Amino acid sequence: MKGWIGKLLRVNLSERSFRSEPYDEAFAQKWIGGRGMALKILWDELKPGIDPLGPENKFIVALGPISGVPAPNTGKAVVAAKSPLTGGYGDGNLGTRVTAQLRKAGYDLLVVEGRAEAPTILAIEDDRVEFHPADSLWGRGTYDAEEALQRAYGKSAGILLIGQAGENQVRYAVVRSLQGRAGGRPGMGAVMGSKQLKAIVVKGSSEIPLSFHEDYRATTRADLKKVHQLDRQSGWSRQGTAGVLAWCNEVAALPVRNFRKTSHPDAWRIDGERVDAARVATYGCPFCVFPCGIAVHDREGRESELDYENIGLLGSNLEIFELDQVASLNYLCDDYGLDTISAGSVLAFYADAIEHGAAEGSFRFGDAEAAKALLGLIARRQGVGNLLADGVMRMGRAFGKGSEAYAMHVKGLEISAYNCKFIPGMALAYGTSPIGAHHKEAWVITYELKETPRDSYGIEKARKVIELQRIRGGLFEFIVSCRFPWVELGWDLDHYAGYFRMATGLNWSLDDLYRVGDRIYALMKAFWAREFPNWSRKMDYPPPAWFDPTYADREGIIAGKVLEVEQYDRLLSLYYHLRGWDERGIPTRRTFKDLELGEEMKALEPWVRLE
Repeated sequence: MKGWIGKLLRVNLSERSFRSEPYDEAFAQKWIGGRGMALKILWDELKPGIDPLGPENKFIVALGPISGVPAPNTGKAVVAAKSPLTGGYGDGNLGTRVTAQLRKAGYDLLVVEGRAEAPTILAIEDDRVEFHPADSLWGRGTYDAEEALQRAYGKSAGILLIGQAGENQVRYAVVRSLQGRAGGRPGMGAVMGSKQLKAIVVKGSSEIPLSFHEDYRATTRADLKKVHQLDRQSGWSRQGTAGVLAWCNEVAALPVRNFRKTSHPDAWRIDGERVDAARVATYGCPFCVFPCGIAVHDREGRESELDYENIGLLGSNLEIFELDQVASLNYLCDDYGLDTISAGSVLAFYADAIEHGAAEGSFRFGDAEAAKALLGLIARRQGVGNLLADGVMRMGRAFGKGSEAYAMHVKGLEISAYNCKFIPGMALAYGTSPIGAHHKEAWVITYELKETPRDSYGIEKARKVIELQRIRGGLFEFIVSCRFPWVELGWDLDHYAGYFRMATGLNWSLDDLYRVGDRIYALMKAFWAREFPNWSRKMDYPPPAWFDPTYADREGIIAGKVLEVEQYDRLLSLYYHLRGWDERGIPTRRTFKDLELGEEMKALEPWVRLE
């Protein structure tokens, strides 16, 4: 079985035990890796209804057949668990040295079970696994803690760790690595914290198996140079993802004032040009040849690595337009291990709820210093921070007084930085994202605004969302690799099918790989339906505010316009039909069978009526 190592490492923190487990070729070819394998393990091994922050949950690090082998941007790893934020399937990816080191240690996956009696560092070196005390690191931020771990284990070691937010089980705590990478928005850091697992450190010494070893190496070495040259020609990494901010402001898609507005005249002060001008360093993931991590100095003089999402949510959405202050908020989130998207949305919702009489407090939009203090309270779950640590869905339920309508989330996950109150296709992408409102699954907004009528609810938008989900949420999440060479530089998808063929020896086409993506999406939806037996299509809706004319812009290019609920519902039905799902949004018996999910269908039947 080339391309895969064919083994996973299972660690039980309660028992301080571990074992290596083989998996067969059928499992590898059906689920490929990354999100696919993590999802299948969680589906098989978690009992429905378990507490995501209890010892029964499992924390998984999952890699794919091209992970960690030099090729354009293959230094990514998937982290997955049942989400403490949403209650459904949760995952995320991040760049980390763990990717190559875990595979060199002899494993494609790491499955962590149970709960340690005391704060713990899990140290893996080839076939040796040790449990080291983390008392000296517990309570410390990710920057400081990772530096200590590098001194102890060496700079070549792969490290995944959490900050105070994960330790205190903030429901949107993330996993951190390389002092600039973060992943697992639906609370993967909180799951590590619930297990008293401060860090995972990995070192390996073996060679990763490939089918056509020399052909692969020669091809990918050349491709690394080609992708780097494409970036130099395009100049994309000059602004990185921050370059999209000015465009979002122009087309009325920017989150401003808890998504109440879609543009702002001061947005230029935090746009990509200003980020590039303030650049003091540039960082990237392993095997990245066009790094997008642009670091600037924050108000306190620290390096803070910015991208569009954290600028949009911690900047314009809070009406903070001082770049160094946005950088300070971002630095604190990174150090505490808070997801920047959810943290920005939580703060904005809190200010909005206070302003509209639903909550008590003195926090106001534009108050950067108060926002900094609140982030500390959230990370430590102190005072009002204890409620804010639970995310906007639970905050809205607690505040009441109509505030749930403007709690900006889908399925409990806060919306990332695209304001879609009048962008139906992107609203559908958020609604049908299988982890909650995340743009990474189907970033359809540029296609929609550049190639279709903005006010269209036609089937072409549903088709495009599915197409992008197959690629972004499917292919890139299970092979596992960064999508940016394709998204930003036009690096053809056929290259990835080629890497897969050379790594595994399997003569698969892109369509074969997309079929795996469809299988994964069907099982992710089954996971949700099993956890929520009263599943309703309303859970695939964006927030009520996007349908309410009272939340429409009062001026600008979309003044007075919002989504039409009946039209959106029709678009959602078109999406379900194309996927082979019923009107509730659950795969039909025929679809389960067509995707070779017969066993999974039988496991779901006691919980949900299938059509």
